[in-house]
Amino acid sequence: MVSRSLAFVALLVALLGGCASLPPGLDFPKSPSSALDQASATRLGRSVEAAGREHAGKSGFRLLPSGVDGLLARVQMADAAERTLDVQYYIYRDDDTSKLLSDAIVRAADRGVRVRVLLDDHGAIHANLSAALDEHPKIEVRVFNPFAYRGESRLLRFIELAFHAPRLKYRMHNKLLVADNAVALLGGRNVGNEYFQANPEFDFGDYDVFVAGRIVRELSGTFDEYWKSDMSIPVGALGEGRASASMLEEFRRTLQEHRQWMKGTDYMRQLATGEPLAGMISGRRLVWSHADVVCDSPDKAKAEGRETLNWLNHGAVARAREATRSELLLVSPYLVPGDDGMLFLTDLRNRNVRIRVLTNSLEATDVAAAHAGYARYRPGLLENGVELYEARARLNESGGSGTALASKGSGRFSLHAKVFVFDRQKVFIGSMNFDRRSLVMNTELGVMIHSPELARQVAKQFEAIAEPANSYAVIRDHNGDTGFERPRLLWRTEKDGEIVELDVEPTRSAWQRLTVDALLVLPLDVLVGESDYQ
Repeated sequence: MVSRSLAFVALLVALLGGCASLPPGLDFPKSPSSALDQASATRLGRSVEAAGREHAGKSGFRLLPSGVDGLLARVQMADAAERTLDVQYYIYRDDDTSKLLSDAIVRAADRGVRVRVLLDDHGAIHANLSAALDEHPKIEVRVFNPFAYRGESRLLRFIELAFHAPRLKYRMHNKLLVADNAVALLGGRNVGNEYFQANPEFDFGDYDVFVAGRIVRELSGTFDEYWKSDMSIPVGALGEGRASASMLEEFRRTLQEHRQWMKGTDYMRQLATGEPLAGMISGRRLVWSHADVVCDSPDKAKAEGRETLNWLNHGAVARAREATRSELLLVSPYLVPGDDGMLFLTDLRNRNVRIRVLTNSLEATDVAAAHAGYARYRPGLLENGVELYEARARLNESGGSGTALASKGSGRFSLHAKVFVFDRQKVFIGSMNFDRRSLVMNTELGVMIHSPELARQVAKQFEAIAEPANSYAVIRDHNGDTGFERPRLLWRTEKDGEIVELDVEPTRSAWQRLTVDALLVLPLDVLVGESDYQ
């Protein structure tokens, strides 16, 4: 009780004194480092170089819609690294799958691999664990835009956020893993059971994209930029946990015991096969194409709350929109377009481009505020000719296995992928939701791949989830419109083999519906930016 009181007093002193207006630890010394210069000096680099000889100037890509493959690829990349491993995530849980990756990271460091871990302070692993990793002489951990308060009380964090919202609501949403500056993995997945089909009660459907070749150096450049940023603070400057050599050994024992406990599981058996990494670094399972990296600066929105140009109206995404002539497929779990997003879509509709959008239904969403924000825009989107599909919380067997986005027999499904397909010629995959938080309040990372083959793969999976058995097609009920209230909507879906139209929005519970209805009266264009999006 005394320690909690002291923590609370220390936080109030920091808040009232104004010292939390900038990340704590700015004056802490940082050891300089950068991405590996000679990737070809490693086995991964040589393999990728050999595989890419027939594809000069292009990079190799493979989509990983399966969460299991996403975890396997991460662990195998860490196991294969010889010189460097760079790890950057918004959320890093302390659960079964994250322990498998942490174990691989520690083993890589034990082999002499230099490991850099950069985590956002919003959803990072427990302070004691990050401190334990940092105690390894070959591992350095930094925290992006940290809170001054370093304890685990959500209440105290909320109080600090209330005092310093312009800075603390600005988060690093990037997801990236790079091994030996030769291969990389990025997309929408954080690190945790629900992202890797290991949570029997809840399953996030998402994409990773594996990258090999030329563009990896550019992705490593984005990591270096964030690593050197003033917003990235060494955990040693924050007094994380009870950092000590004994703490690292305790963490090792925890990981070893967990490895033994996982022995004999499907994950461990599949890891032993070497796939999917072996097939990807050989080039056999890669699509070779040109691509552009889309990445925000770590200084995108500083403490003053300054808003900069967003990725919808400049760079590779804007150029793809301008070149689009026939169709846009858009997948976003949290769809709150705002003015910029509506202008983006309206520009396409004015040129008679067909727009099909896949997002979460109310019953599938994990963020009520995001759905309430989306519900405000839904009538306007439909009026503008945008076709809306809302993923159901349960996919049928063909939908789950056909898309690989959901595992058979999994619990509640929730879409988490962030994807654009332009004219089935280019596909964008990354961390960016189609919402205000991603546009102006988070930093984001993705790749625009100029590949009809990968665009076709994503479009096929879009079609599978958009089927009536797996989604609700939202349509206007013109017969029910009175002109004096919100437009009435219908949800067209399949039930018992028959197409039906529901006049009440499907939900998991009356409480969930009540929550969203209550949120609809709030100024969600502002408040949605505060939500805990993943």
